Amino acid sequence: MLATISSVLSTLSFGTICLVLVGVVLGIAVGSIPGLTATMAVAVLTSFTFGMESGSAIAMLLGIFVGGVYGGSISAILMKIPGTSSAVMTALDGYPMSCRGEGGKAIGISTVSSFFGGIVSCIFLILGCSAIARIAAKFTYPEYFVIAVFGLCVIANASADSLLKGLLGAIIGVFITTIGMDNLTGIPRFTFGSQNLMSGIGMVPALIGLFGVSEIMNQLFTIDSEKKQQQKIDRIFPGWEVLGKLKGVLLRCSIIGTIIGALPGAGGPIAAFVAYNSEKSNSKHPEKFGTGIPEGIAAPECANNATVGGALIPMLALGVPGDAVTAIILGAFAIHGIRLGPMIFQETPEVVYSVYVYTIIANIFMIIIGLLAARWFAKLINTDKKILMPLILMACVIGSYASSNKVFDIYVMVIFGILGFFMDKVGISTSALILGQVLGALAETNFRSALTMSQGNYAIFFRPIPCVFWALTIAMVVVPKTRKVIKTRKSNKSKKEEAE
Repeated sequence: MLATISSVLSTLSFGTICLVLVGVVLGIAVGSIPGLTATMAVAVLTSFTFGMESGSAIAMLLGIFVGGVYGGSISAILMKIPGTSSAVMTALDGYPMSCRGEGGKAIGISTVSSFFGGIVSCIFLILGCSAIARIAAKFTYPEYFVIAVFGLCVIANASADSLLKGLLGAIIGVFITTIGMDNLTGIPRFTFGSQNLMSGIGMVPALIGLFGVSEIMNQLFTIDSEKKQQQKIDRIFPGWEVLGKLKGVLLRCSIIGTIIGALPGAGGPIAAFVAYNSEKSNSKHPEKFGTGIPEGIAAPECANNATVGGALIPMLALGVPGDAVTAIILGAFAIHGIRLGPMIFQETPEVVYSVYVYTIIANIFMIIIGLLAARWFAKLINTDKKILMPLILMACVIGSYASSNKVFDIYVMVIFGILGFFMDKVGISTSALILGQVLGALAETNFRSALTMSQGNYAIFFRPIPCVFWALTIAMVVVPKTRKVIKTRKSNKSKKEEAE
């Protein structure tokens, strides 16, 4: 044990700590730009770590991972353009708060919540890595299909005042995933002979179009009757009173994010949606969600960043990546001659402890940079609309093109921007659409694979673990409606008593 601690401390040189800092800064910068995600940052910068020692490479990559996941919230709050799909829910309350002139406060809440979720997930990573990994290892095709269905119901319930409109948005997103070549059979679907559609509709241009271009259109067609509210940037830290009210939210959502992050393939978007819906369902005032309240920012950001530690659990214990970023990091480990899996705890425990330490340090740097830089982030929204909107549009075009280096993706961005504009007008959730696109492929692939595995026996979807998620899915739909009915009856009863 002492030898392991000694080897870990030997890697904590000034140079490696600086590399963690550089990684966090790069991750935040990239994550805040729509279309340039933490996955892209890690993928591009991995090649620069090949000449480094393994400890230095791990330090920098983990810094990029932590910073990139947090960075997506900045543009979501200030411009209603999520830098990553995980920040979609953050925009629902972050942007309205920003429009009230509280952009600095919103970023402060996001930063502190992200830090809390990251640290709690690190504690779970350290204390329960092997136990949680064993549970996650039991998930196969039917479990992931039911999780996807559960996620779609969560999205529909959380993203709109009307469950029907939320479901409609999710269904549109699921349909979009059927465009392109079938992953299992290789047969083209809904491509209409276009080679550009063979690979399907890209997530990045769709995301940027729905949230970026649609907001630009909304601003263009909105006549400013009043002078724009200036951002209050004198106070960034939300204050202990606000954080005290959020302590329950932060703890619950940290646990949600860690558990979901430990499920391979689940990731930040699902964690953010589940956490947001959980807090909205349990709130005494669910109607306030989406209007710019601290809970609406804290819940998704805390859960989203808690998936970082959660995703590292199956990577370390099983050698199975929890999400796209850890898949790249897993490859980087292999390049440096490090084999992850159950035996790593006996063969090279110093690698495991190094991951623990660097992840904690990265979260510390994240909160420091986030709180110090929030003042300048918030100033962005004070820029004149005539200057800001063209710059945002330029960033949207660059982000869409950079995702796959295809001009076609710019056309996709424009089409989804128009679609998002009209969806907002009729009250159909664009958030549900984008997450429907994320979960649709997961649901279809695992549904068909499960039936192949069971030779067409549908009973495979009613094994013990899937049944738990079926029960949660039913509860997710029924409980909020039941509460609403009870609340309405109590309200009507009290009105009758007052009238008498």
